[in-house]
Amino acid sequence: MTDEVSGRSGSGIPGARVAGGRSARSVPSPDASRRQMLAVTAAAGLGVLTGCGGTPSAGGSAPKAAPPDGSRSSPSTGAGTSGSSPSSGSGAPGPSGSPTARPGRPHKRSRPELPRGGRELFPHYRMVGFCGLPGAAALGRLGTGTPARRAAEVEKVAHRYAAGREPLPVLELLATVANASAGPDGTYRSRTPAATIRRFHDVARDRRAMLLLNIQPGRAPVLDEVKALREWLVHPDVGIALDPEWEMARGQVPGDTYGRTSGQELTRVARYLSGLVEAHDLPQKPLVFHQVAPSVVQKQSALRPQPGVALIKSADGIGSPGLKRGTWQRLVRDLPQGLYTGFKLFYEEDAQGSRLMTPKEVLALRPQPEYVMYE
Repeated sequence: MTDEVSGRSGSGIPGARVAGGRSARSVPSPDASRRQMLAVTAAAGLGVLTGCGGTPSAGGSAPKAAPPDGSRSSPSTGAGTSGSSPSSGSGAPGPSGSPTARPGRPHKRSRPELPRGGRELFPHYRMVGFCGLPGAAALGRLGTGTPARRAAEVEKVAHRYAAGREPLPVLELLATVANASAGPDGTYRSRTPAATIRRFHDVARDRRAMLLLNIQPGRAPVLDEVKALREWLVHPDVGIALDPEWEMARGQVPGDTYGRTSGQELTRVARYLSGLVEAHDLPQKPLVFHQVAPSVVQKQSALRPQPGVALIKSADGIGSPGLKRGTWQRLVRDLPQGLYTGFKLFYEEDAQGSRLMTPKEVLALRPQPEYVMYE
């Protein structure tokens, strides 16, 4: 069997990834012990986070519902969070204790904007981000150091990809993590505690960055996992990233086989986000889906862009620059109209036996990626 990503031969799953986010695509055949180790790492990372006072982000554990403008009750230092601070013109007392709005004159509330202004992502911005989960270094860049330190680092990386655009840093936090074990509810997934999401959201706001909540659903319904994050998604600086290779059918186990989604399912998620955008007058909201092989997204032609949602197809896959370009060319062929592109890089795995692609090489891809993510 030929690996669809690396082109190497071997038995088992082509380019199978370990539960939790990392991949075994850099070896000829899946490494079962490594998959198990990383699955344990993911579970341990979530266990540490939960032990720090967090609870799973489903149900009532997320923050209180935001007002229709997407603001939160606490002040924010970031741009694009209209209505979230006393200076927003909401009639809150000023320094002297008197309302900032003039009596007798109606005040027009400003519309929520993206973290660095405006309401449309492209072509003004280029998104550049880090992915991961704190406490689980094997799952990506966000698993090491503090969120603030990683946010400062991604800001610097983002500027290398400007190329005439304004960089928009991204923190892509694993909010739902696929597990190799079923768990008490049989869904083969764990949810990141709300306290951790709140921590990263606060950092993203401080740095005027975008927070993407990444979903590896296991056997849980994808749309249910998206809806469980609604209280975060009503904010103008929060979007969704999907990892459909971790979407398992009945009888499948993460790490043993590729999962898959469909154009119809992606459209349903986009339609749900579009409804939130309309109801809360939000700026354009990113919906990323990472794709490692053509088989991961069935019936792509059925994908329908929705108002207020920027659909981004991110080419996944580990390998040398030449192999990654090959994966890119296969995945961007016959793109549906209205679909943007993204590109994923792996600091460690891409460099094993080769080297990491440079920003210049990534920007030379056609079409040029709108989102570049490092794991």
